[in-house]
Amino acid sequence: MRKVVAATFVSLDGVIQAPGAPQEDTAGGFKFGGWTFPHWDDVMSQSIGGTFNAPFDLLLGRKTYDIFAAYWPYIKGDDPIAKSFNAVTKYVATRSDRPLTWNNSMALRDAGTDVKRLKQEDGPTLLIQGSSDLIQTLLANDLIDEFRLLVFPVVLGNGKKLFGKGALPVGLKLLESKTSTTGVVISTYVRGGEVETGSFAVEEPSAAELERRARVAAEG
Repeated sequence: MRKVVAATFVSLDGVIQAPGAPQEDTAGGFKFGGWTFPHWDDVMSQSIGGTFNAPFDLLLGRKTYDIFAAYWPYIKGDDPIAKSFNAVTKYVATRSDRPLTWNNSMALRDAGTDVKRLKQEDGPTLLIQGSSDLIQTLLANDLIDEFRLLVFPVVLGNGKKLFGKGALPVGLKLLESKTSTTGVVISTYVRGGEVETGSFAVEEPSAAELERRARVAAEG
């Protein structure tokens, strides 16, 4: 079986929209595109490099795919990320009839059904990059197995959120966490079972307990 991993840049208030560049995604009047850039450091580069060193295929929404396809195939030299991205299979959630021109690209017409099928197959991790709309579909279908989150010390207000209204309740387990020199918290979470609840409220004693206390007081 394959697992689905969301490797995601997220602000402190949960926004994942347009982390890389000003014009990446201006939907809803979003004006803070490129908000990750000022916080980049070697710790983050090493963490992301570790993600790309393990075998993976890319799982992308159409908008992220188009951004990547206009950039990575044209990188010259020995850039390791370009080599990986250009070589792996790209699974693309899309309703468009426009061709997928990047090599090794395959269209997914029903993301929920198709990703569920892919997870049952043998193969490398299905790695999500960007793809905020696709993430919402996968959350609503309970198909994401692991979150590798880079949480940036910035509050953006309005914008597309990592966990939207369709996210299903689930408990998570923290596997590892570290902090960059710029205050970015890099954490990995996996499924931890159902959401557990409890209460800090002081419980009222039962009738039997009240009776016992009264008897002890009378005997004393």
